Amino acid sequence: MRYVLRAKRNAGRASQPGPLRAVAALVLAAAALGGCGGGSKFPAFLPKSTLDPKVDAALTGTLTRPAFTVEGLAVNVKTHAFNVSVTVSGPIVPGEGLPYQSPATTCTWTVTMSAATANVPVSLADFHAVNHLGVYVVPGLVPGERRPPSILHPGQVLAFQLRAYQLVGQGTMQWAPDHRHVVAIWDYEVEND
Repeated sequence: MRYVLRAKRNAGRASQPGPLRAVAALVLAAAALGGCGGGSKFPAFLPKSTLDPKVDAALTGTLTRPAFTVEGLAVNVKTHAFNVSVTVSGPIVPGEGLPYQSPATTCTWTVTMSAATANVPVSLADFHAVNHLGVYVVPGLVPGERRPPSILHPGQVLAFQLRAYQLVGQGTMQWAPDHRHVVAIWDYEVEND
């Protein structure tokens, strides 16, 4: 806590950037958030749901309440006809680290579907990417990729790759298994730098 005491003693002096101030700020932030005892106690005024956050937990998406998560995490989709776990990973983009970054690039997502409780209809047209300008794109299959079956049966695991040309920036991949109601949304970032 020596840095904290020194920062308080020098508080009246003109603000000068430097490593000591940065260390002091980090120590103060760590003490405020985590407590000085090294424990991870949260302040008592926070709601109880905050006290035990379930990081990376699968969310549940329905026709009336879609799940919104980040790419790579599963969504447990529940409809009147079936339940299924769906994960969208990506996008993977070519040419990261090149000296010229184009404003758009080819994006590849991997869709994995499993744990179906009944037959699940599978249609590529039900997946769509929405960029930060609100433009909808229905991705196609990666060249050479076999078209997935139209039905995922209980006990099966299905994985396939989708590809589209997207602007650099934020976007979402959405799935609407009934062709109208989105049940799952995965947030992603297209980066090529």
